[in-house]
Amino acid sequence: MTERPGGYALNATEMTQDARPIAPGTRIKGRGARSNQSGRFEAYQREAFDDGWGAVAKTGSEGDLPLPDRLATVVLKDASRSIVSTNASPDIAFDQSINPYRGCEHGCVYCYARPSHAYWGYSPGLDFESMIFSKPDGAKLLEDFFNRPRYEPKPIVIGANTDAWQPVEKRLQLTRRILEVFARYKHPVSFITKSALVLRDLDILAPMAEAGLAKGAISLTTLDNRLARAMEPRAAAPHRRLKTIEGLHAAGLPVTVMMAPVIPALNDHEIEPLLDAAAGAGASGAGYVLLRLPLEIKDLFREWLAEKYPGKAAHIMSLLREMRGGRDYDPSWGQRGRGQGPYAELIGKRFRTAMRRHGYASERRPLDFSQFQRPHGSADQPALFD
Repeated sequence: MTERPGGYALNATEMTQDARPIAPGTRIKGRGARSNQSGRFEAYQREAFDDGWGAVAKTGSEGDLPLPDRLATVVLKDASRSIVSTNASPDIAFDQSINPYRGCEHGCVYCYARPSHAYWGYSPGLDFESMIFSKPDGAKLLEDFFNRPRYEPKPIVIGANTDAWQPVEKRLQLTRRILEVFARYKHPVSFITKSALVLRDLDILAPMAEAGLAKGAISLTTLDNRLARAMEPRAAAPHRRLKTIEGLHAAGLPVTVMMAPVIPALNDHEIEPLLDAAAGAGASGAGYVLLRLPLEIKDLFREWLAEKYPGKAAHIMSLLREMRGGRDYDPSWGQRGRGQGPYAELIGKRFRTAMRRHGYASERRPLDFSQFQRPHGSADQPALFD
């Protein structure tokens, strides 16, 4: 059992909806979301409130809100029977991806993957960053996938939804075991992360990169440590991500820097210096995504803005709506990652100009799919002495 703030007990194998609400005013250290509202698919919406009995901090004066507390991470088993997800989005350069974890401890308040937690009966708020589903059978499921008789190698990206090197990976090593399968089958792999932990796996990635089988991207949202700490509380600090780019580049991996998301009036002034710093660290490609606020994220982001940047909140949201046709979010293909209108066009122009100035490649470096082979002992390659 794990204790939650407010006295809610959580069991790692059987969760209840009544356990999820967080008492108003509770400040959770090291977490991004400011609330934990029920998911949109639930029949009932629950919200905690302080009734004056037991939820008041014992500081010697009545009426005080609960003291700051920490929210433990609970890891649950994801019993999925597949590991490779597919998509049909024309906005994305790949249609296959692997996410060893659902939910992400990094706690980035803007994360577009948050609404997916509602499908499993959990909140896209604090649950998303503290209730982590892991896929312990991921490596075996990937082997089964590669061993399908009709399988032909295609691009696969690790970490396209949630970070594959988030803190829990240091202990579980699920991503590392999946990389070992890619290496054994000589199957190309791409990845995106904002974690320095990826450097742990250079013994696998470097030889693959030398053979044209691996490349990566580092998500770098800001160079401002204070903004990063507020917006991405458990992710690597900006200087560590630059060091990670350096380490990957030194090991021979092509590295792209992703400024995602670009948030008007909050971090868009950093486009030029961020691309400058990433190029100096060894990044050879760059990309960006305008802040996306689908479903529950718009409310979570508004809550965060109101607390962290109250003086800028109205201006930021006004600029976003200007780039989204008057709405908080436009899900249209071609628009959701770029926006529209003069301000969106200016961001795109500045980004492209900075890329040219720093010599970033305009096209993605291809990987070599001709080397794929099933090792002896796999489905259609029986071992010689069986």
